[in-house]
This record gives sequence, structure tokens and C-alpha cells, in this order.
Amino acid sequence: MPKAEGKSFEFLDESHIRVDFLEPFDFDSPNQLIITETDEFSAVCPFSGLPDYAYLKIEYYPEGGKCIELKSLKYYIVSFRNVGIYQEAVTKRIYDDLRTLLETSRIQITTIYNTRGGFDTTCIEGDLSES
Repeated sequence: MPKAEGKSFEFLDESHIRVDFLEPFDFDSPNQLIITETDEFSAVCPFSGLPDYAYLKIEYYPEGGKCIELKSLKYYIVSFRNVGIYQEAVTKRIYDDLRTLLETSRIQITTIYNTRGGFDTTCIEGDLSES
């Protein structure tokens, strides 16, 4: 894991992301587009040791007959708060975790990070189109 430069706060590694908090529930409507959004996502930049804040958008079709229970999603998302993980890796990790849990290939994760050092960063992982 990279070491933050200069002054920094302690942060955790990715093993502290609590995928076990995620709980699906049965839902039989594979053609319904579900969109869940929050502007309360945060993790730690492992390069600077400073917090990154982002808007997170989760879009999926419940092809696997499952939806994500929102309270469990909130706990999962909060578990990133003290984890040192790059912005691009966050987006990929959430995509992988939810795609596996929901058993759907039609899922897209978007993160739009607050401006950092004059740069705006948007990461998109996945595809909503039919295979």
C-alpha cells in the first residue's frame, strides 16, 4: 500500500471494507431500472492521506431477482470512510461487490469526486445495456 506524503491521518486497508454488511432481498422485476444515489460517500486518498468525498450513483436492473436493502448499503458505504483506496479502485470495488451480490450484469457505478487540486474526477464502471 502506498504511503501518504507529508502530514497524514492513519487509514485502513481494503480488508476493512465490509461487504458482509450488504443484504439483498428478493425482487421479481428484471426490467425495472433501479437508481440509488448519495452525496455522502467518503474514503481516504492513499497518496495524500486526506479524505476524498464523492457523489455515488448505483444503477442496475435486478436480473438476478435481487435488490439491495438500503440500510445495509449505507453501512457498506460508510465502511469505506477510513479506508485508503484510490478513486478509480473505489468505483471498481463497489461495482464488483454489487454485481456479484445482485447477480446482474446490467449494473453501472458512477462516482463524481469533489474537486481536488483543481481537478474534477468522474469514474464510471459497468454497463446497463443488455448483453
